[in-house]
Amino acid sequence: MATPDVVNPVDFTRHVAVAPPAGLDRKQGQHNVRTVMNYYKDPEDGSAPTPFYVDRPAAPQIESRPVISVPVEVTDISGSENKYTLDSHGFQLVHHESQEKGFVDEDQIKSNYYSEIEQLLKDTTGANRVLIFDHTIRREQPGIPDAPIRGPVRSVHIDQSYAASVDRVRYHLPDEADELLQKRFQIINVWRPIKTVLKDPLGVADAHTVAESDLIGAALIYPQRKGETYVVKPNPAHRWYFKYAQRPDEVTLIKCYDSVIAPGVARRVPHSAFVDSAEEDKEPRESIEVRTLVFYDN
Repeated sequence: MATPDVVNPVDFTRHVAVAPPAGLDRKQGQHNVRTVMNYYKDPEDGSAPTPFYVDRPAAPQIESRPVISVPVEVTDISGSENKYTLDSHGFQLVHHESQEKGFVDEDQIKSNYYSEIEQLLKDTTGANRVLIFDHTIRREQPGIPDAPIRGPVRSVHIDQSYAASVDRVRYHLPDEADELLQKRFQIINVWRPIKTVLKDPLGVADAHTVAESDLIGAALIYPQRKGETYVVKPNPAHRWYFKYAQRPDEVTLIKCYDSVIAPGVARRVPHSAFVDSAEEDKEPRESIEVRTLVFYDN
């Protein structure tokens, strides 16, 4: 397998477009895609991935992490969305119409959209409490006031490691952390298209096909604290899914962490944007991802 150029660990903007081979089998109503996923290329010398320093974009330590592009088929879940749940696969597609449409006013997002997402997660999961700790808007179009211009992340990752997930609770809710950590909690990302997504769709793996040995902790350094994400090594066992032409009222819930360890319960799920060569001429993707702590009574 060819090794691509070294790329930025977070805003991976270079990619390889792979045309689907002739004779690609697609079920009626589905749009399965043969493409590549960009995995972490482990140097296998025991060294850790290069740290990523938040708010230090010019730091030489974060210029690159090596990746390897692996051919995969990504299955379109259109028509069978209900088969995939947070526990069974680590992700779930839910229908939710938001009152927010443009996502250009940060204050409005925090005051109005956040409350919508809190209620959506309570209704979907049965959780009794949801805390939103940040969000990211990804759009490649310049000239939109107050909106960060960040492209899709085209490398396989999980936003929080197990240790970092526990630290998130202690950081955001220090006075309650000891009690909250005695019960089930999760970190769930809520990913929504701002416009229907054709270019750079979101691919999500089946959590149960991803072994613990495929995950490597990668330091995420904030000005006042240290976090950690997971980079992911390639494994032919991984199975990938997405929703073709995902609309703004179709929201993907991504489980980054679950404190429950039980047979059949997904604990975390890798995800990544990917290239669909049939849609490369479409408009750049616009999306918003909200990151949340989700708490339960038991």
